[in-house]
Amino acid sequence: MQNFDFHRPQTLAEAVSILAEDEGAKLLAGGQTLLPTMKQGLATPSALVALRAIPGLTGIRACDDGSLEIGAMTCHADVAASPLVQRLLPGLAALANKIADRHVRNRGTLGGSIANCDPAADYPAALLALDATIVTDRREIPADEFFAGLFTTALEDREIVTTVRFAPATRVAYAKFSSPASRYAIVGVAVAASGSAVRVAVTGAGADGLFRWEEAEAALTRDFSPEALGKFEPDPDMLNGDMHASPAYRASLTRTMTIRAVRTLLSERILD
Repeated sequence: MQNFDFHRPQTLAEAVSILAEDEGAKLLAGGQTLLPTMKQGLATPSALVALRAIPGLTGIRACDDGSLEIGAMTCHADVAASPLVQRLLPGLAALANKIADRHVRNRGTLGGSIANCDPAADYPAALLALDATIVTDRREIPADEFFAGLFTTALEDREIVTTVRFAPATRVAYAKFSSPASRYAIVGVAVAASGSAVRVAVTGAGADGLFRWEEAEAALTRDFSPEALGKFEPDPDMLNGDMHASPAYRASLTRTMTIRAVRTLLSERILD
């Protein structure tokens, strides 16, 4: 690993100022992706700007309108263990508890995960399915506009994610077929239901990264049941193929994971 400067700003303004002065500087959240890539020589930032000391970037809170806000520097383990998340969005807590392993869950952060936008990461599927709002130091970005492709987001230079906001009265369930080594999603599907509206977001499968499966959304809006999906699957030509799974297998897994997520949501309704 090459030499680099290390900064620990105390405010967002200080972090932005450091980034403006050094074009080679990179933000450091939990470091679960950046540090390994630096060790491999795949990333060579001139400086790291650690966000952990900046107040207001961690924490989980309910808003007066019933929405849920989670600070960008909140680690996965805290999301999974939060009684507030478990009450308002139990599916999101369950998803956070499935991310990687215990070490990663205690270091990795919500903001770091979505800003990196790994095509097999878990959180982006939940945010897209839940129609979440990503709040930065400059603006608010709907999830539909935030995720733009493989490792690509709508974030501009030196823009910093501060909070993610989830709308009230929405349920979500996430089903994942994961790699046994990394626990990244070979296919992960988040299904969210709010009233009669249904959104289905798929991670790990798309050739261009995260995507909404609109055919499944339409079918489940008409009839929210596993049977509504029939036998149709996403077009394999739009899916990724690699050493873990072919496009055809990922198409089949997408349907299966969607059905599992739907069944989870239906079981929660029964328990209510």
